[in-house]
Amino acid sequence: QVQLVESGGGLVQAGGSLRLSCAASGRTFSRNPMGWFRQAPGKERERVAHISSLGSRTDYADSVKGRFAISRDNAKNTVYLQMNSLKPGDTAVYYCAAALDGKWVYWGQGTQVTVSS
Repeated sequence: QVQLVESGGGLVQAGGSLRLSCAASGRTFSRNPMGWFRQAPGKERERVAHISSLGSRTDYADSVKGRFAISRDNAKNTVYLQMNSLKPGDTAVYYCAAALDGKWVYWGQGTQVTVSS
């Protein structure tokens, strides 16, 4: 059974940092692009960042560029999202996902990030 399990969410003050982790099990994702998405209450899910299979290419939503960094450790089958200079607008449930054949197929259950002002 394939599972993506996020961790590292929590409550932080504006300007603070959090590091999210997404551990995969059930299969290896070393050849799959991985991504982080988020969904705030009343809003659609949006892509935050994604990373190529070998980690050589990354891409970010404009709203997080310069503040967030995605990385991966294929030996651990894990992807990370370092979030710095957090803002109240970053409050959302954060999900990791793995792509297969160009589509985001596998999803985690999400982890809550709340940024207080």
